[in-house]
Amino acid sequence: MAPRTVDVPALVESARAGSPRAVARLISLVEDGHPALREVMAALAPHTGRAHIIGITGSPGVGKSTSTNALVGALRAQGKRIGILAVDPSSPFSGGALLGDRVRMQDHALDPEVYIRSMASRGHLGGLSWTTPQALRVLDAAGCDVILVETVGVGQSEVEVAGLADTTIVLLAPGMGDGIQAAKAGILEIGDLFVVNKADRDGADATVRDIRHMISLGDRTEPHLWRPPVLKTVAQQGQGIDEVIEAIEKHTAWMEESGALRERRVRRAGDEIESIALQALRAKMGDLRHGNGVDELAAAVVDGTTDPYAAADQIVDALA
Repeated sequence: MAPRTVDVPALVESARAGSPRAVARLISLVEDGHPALREVMAALAPHTGRAHIIGITGSPGVGKSTSTNALVGALRAQGKRIGILAVDPSSPFSGGALLGDRVRMQDHALDPEVYIRSMASRGHLGGLSWTTPQALRVLDAAGCDVILVETVGVGQSEVEVAGLADTTIVLLAPGMGDGIQAAKAGILEIGDLFVVNKADRDGADATVRDIRHMISLGDRTEPHLWRPPVLKTVAQQGQGIDEVIEAIEKHTAWMEESGALRERRVRRAGDEIESIALQALRAKMGDLRHGNGVDELAAAVVDGTTDPYAAADQIVDALA
């Protein structure tokens, strides 16, 4: 079926005016890889770069959705417009998002200043779909002051969110692994804030001590570097959320003063460009395979008439 035609200028104008339907349509174009996507991104580009992106990650069960819900409440009290991208696991049946996060964020579902969108991870092990950066651009251009990206929480592969966010919050919970486990998962390197949620449970203080100790062993103890705070919350009751907001503001001020904010955003844009380029290359690879070029080279490798490196060189030359 041919893709539907899109009036891009009208759609972008509606999204800029705050139309949830227009924002939803634009993100759908992103997820579908619609042919109009290039025109959409060109139209959105002058209106991006204003939103502060906060990544929220952590193992399943630590309370990511509940914490996100509480943070949204605190940010809305400051009058900020919020966008939420909840990257859910893909359904093995439909390929779509399971929407579990939206079930736990009903407090803000009817607020016109809060836009909630679930996106399927589509099997992407980093916890983020490759389309997520473009969806963030849509929300940024639509006037969101803060965008919260809640990742699927897939253990040792979830560190990818750090490359996408201005501020990364790592959630932990008592009894779900100590500081050594956090170090093994690689999350000590990516966290700008560590939040021990469900702090009313036994072992919360021990978890805080573990994380602080592990951070002290790292390379972020020099005066000019940001030293991540370790905070305690009970998100379900709203306890400790104000302290988290204050820590986010301090981190933002430090990044702006040190130049780290621009560095992160330039690096993020570079990763986005690379991802788009790789997608284009994969599409061309598919064309080559469809034309049996790759299969012929593979057969030659099996027969011993060429080697994999020489075959790969031929593919690269063909793509160039």
